[in-house]
Amino acid sequence: MTATAETDATTTRTATDDEIASVEEQLRLLFVRVRAVWKEAAVAVHPELQPVGYKILSAVVRRGPMHAGAIAEALEIDKSVVSRQVRHLEALGLAQSVADPNDGRARIIDATPAAAESIGQKSSRMQRQLYGQLRTWPAHDVDELARLLGRLTSEVVSPSVDSAPGDGD
Repeated sequence: MTATAETDATTTRTATDDEIASVEEQLRLLFVRVRAVWKEAAVAVHPELQPVGYKILSAVVRRGPMHAGAIAEALEIDKSVVSRQVRHLEALGLAQSVADPNDGRARIIDATPAAAESIGQKSSRMQRQLYGQLRTWPAHDVDELARLLGRLTSEVVSPSVDSAPGDGD
């Protein structure tokens, strides 16, 4: 084998199970830390706010008033979870739902002004941490991380048409 052939073979080598397991472990640690941050941020908004409620409230603050179905779709969670959490958010005074002027049967969920301000402050702290750390990285590393996370999301994490429920598997 020539030196060129060896170089080509090493640059196109696929990952080993150990290398993939290392990525899996790093993702597990990242998810554990993200869940801890969500829990901390939720409690900072309101002592009785659950992390899933925080995610719903954050989505509404970022995107503006939304239907429950749109929230469920955006966050990829069951509509019944959204409904329960919205009731809880309303009971805590963090959200309000109003009838959709275009469809009286549907409800539009919005954050209260105090909740929006609180979420903005918590998001800002988390964003400052992320931005502060990533600003210390070389630009090409940040670009590569974004590219690889996008690829992972689209190829691995996204729901697959082949594995849709009820397709006979």
